[in-house]
Amino acid sequence: MARRAGLTDRRYGNYVTGDREPDLATLLRISETLQTTPNDLLGIRLTGDEDAKAKQLRRLLDIARAMRPGDLQLLTIQAEAIVAARAADTK
Repeated sequence: MARRAGLTDRRYGNYVTGDREPDLATLLRISETLQTTPNDLLGIRLTGDEDAKAKQLRRLLDIARAMRPGDLQLLTIQAEAIVAARAADTK
């Protein structure tokens, strides 16, 4: 795991045992390598609506990653239109 994340075994071991804490860039690299989130690695758990929203955002991001550039641009425009319509409704 350490080598896949570009770290030495000793450095990664220090993070695992809690002897040291990674900087943000290293934390992100480790979470990407483990295919998880920094929050999961840090033990931060969301509850209720926040957790449901986080799941939806991850799902949307996975879908967006699989899209062609033109389709992604269309999705972005549609999402911006939805947000603008909601903002107009609250005025």
